[in-house]
Amino acid sequence: MIFSETELSGAYTIDIQKFEDDRGFFARTWCAKTFAEHGLKAEIAQANMSYNRLKGTLRGMHFQRPPHAEVKIIRCTRGAIYDVIIDLRPDSATYKRWIGVELTAENYRMLYVPEGFGHGFQTLADDTEVAYNVTAFYTPGAEGGVRYNDPAFGIAWPLPVTVISPKDTAWADFSG
Repeated sequence: MIFSETELSGAYTIDIQKFEDDRGFFARTWCAKTFAEHGLKAEIAQANMSYNRLKGTLRGMHFQRPPHAEVKIIRCTRGAIYDVIIDLRPDSATYKRWIGVELTAENYRMLYVPEGFGHGFQTLADDTEVAYNVTAFYTPGAEGGVRYNDPAFGIAWPLPVTVISPKDTAWADFSG
């Protein structure tokens, strides 16, 4: 696996290393030892997935509050997404900055999202599936979020939002 730190401290893109032959290829997508060697949290508590019928669907921007904060490792297994993370750690040099990364079934890229970040994505294709490995169990009372179009961040989504949950449109303006 090839780890590349993004411009947001502690967040990484992870690309696979393909070992190819006539059959196709083999690649490692997870190794607790390798993640730990890079100083990254390596204890997976849950593996989740979402299926999204329509292009333009937006999910996010979500996080869990301490002590239930979680690392997320995101991978698009079918279709394509524009994956966005926001650094919500007040003591971080990149506080309130965001980045977007295209994750597709074809590029096999993953995104490592540290604790203290908001996370969401928009589908770039119909019938898109996304897999998430997380380091903490989902705790309903610890969930939080920021609105996808909050002016505090100015996220530039690539497509008009065609499908979004009422919950994701109802987050209050960010006040951090």
